[in-house]
Amino acid sequence: MKTTIELDDALLAEVRRRAAAEKKTMKAFLEEAILARLRPQPRSRSRYRADLPVVAGTRPPAVDVADRRALYDLLDEEPT
Repeated sequence: MKTTIELDDALLAEVRRRAAAEKKTMKAFLEEAILARLRPQPRSRSRYRADLPVVAGTRPPAVDVADRRALYDLLDEEPT
């Protein structure tokens, strides 16, 4: 099917340049570009999973972690 579209001069020049670089006709280049835009994009990308090292502690904390005041006091202490 034939149709007429108006393109910006710079865009048309870029289409011609890229089509020539890929050794394609403008028709083939534009069909491929339009189809790529119209196709649904795959959404099944695998999520990134970080493998963090597990470090064994030396002993359990000497403070009740539910007690905010005790935690602040522990953090304010000078190391010995």
